[in-house]
Amino acid sequence: MSEQTVWQFTDDRGQLSATGERPQRVLAYIQAGATLWDHGIRPAGLFGSGHDDPAAPDPAKTGSLPLAGIAYAGAGTALDVDALLSGEPDLVVAVSYGGGQVYGLDPETAKHLEGHVPVVVIDVGQARTLAEVGDRFAELARSLGAEEPAAATAELDAARARLRALTEGPDRARVLALSPAGQEQAHLARPRMWPELRVLADLGVDLLEPAEGPGANWSTTGWADAAALRPDIVLADIRSNATPLDELRDNPEWSAVAATARVVPWNPEPVCSAHAHARFLEQVADALEG
Repeated sequence: MSEQTVWQFTDDRGQLSATGERPQRVLAYIQAGATLWDHGIRPAGLFGSGHDDPAAPDPAKTGSLPLAGIAYAGAGTALDVDALLSGEPDLVVAVSYGGGQVYGLDPETAKHLEGHVPVVVIDVGQARTLAEVGDRFAELARSLGAEEPAAATAELDAARARLRALTEGPDRARVLALSPAGQEQAHLARPRMWPELRVLADLGVDLLEPAEGPGANWSTTGWADAAALRPDIVLADIRSNATPLDELRDNPEWSAVAATARVVPWNPEPVCSAHAHARFLEQVADALEG
């Protein structure tokens, strides 16, 4: 390695990025940007996925990240190399769901982007545990001179212990994770495919498994089938691409579920920090206690 190298990091594609100065202006996929913020790094800019509203970041994915003063490059077809470089980033942090594919960017756009600026890709896919994903973001943050406060780890440990205590015993609440998809159907999550849901299962939460069939991550079904599972708690996708629950008030099957189940907001693209993870576990614990 050159003596001029001050910063370097090997991402989850096995690709080494190295620069003569530690990066200061980070452009990040919104999930990555919110995670880095919890480690003390304020991104200079954000970009979204094809699911996002191109005009603004999806607030469901931002965690505690304050958006004021952070440029938004756009999402989907609005993203080209010029848009991504408009804020003059010296590092891009993106995510992948496996295979090294940069999520949210057209492959050609990602390829051309790397000709201008280092791109670090963190794998957040189902092949990893949430802890493993979190560790990789923590390693990246440390390389950039930042670290999540130790208090966040203690907060997470306490949330885990609380949830584990609440799930002891034979009478466990039945929990269903889903993404509303209009008046006629819902996407029911297959828990084993989602790192944050596997954490809940490991802590004793009784996650309902949809019927076998098409769909690796989701089982797309009618609302009657979702209601037939009789959940006590629903983890409901609140991202901008999901149907808002307020729009389902006149849906009889959803109304039947909502009449008896507690609803917990769920972001299937979680902020991968100890603080954000603890917050999610506490929300589930509150629902179990309620």
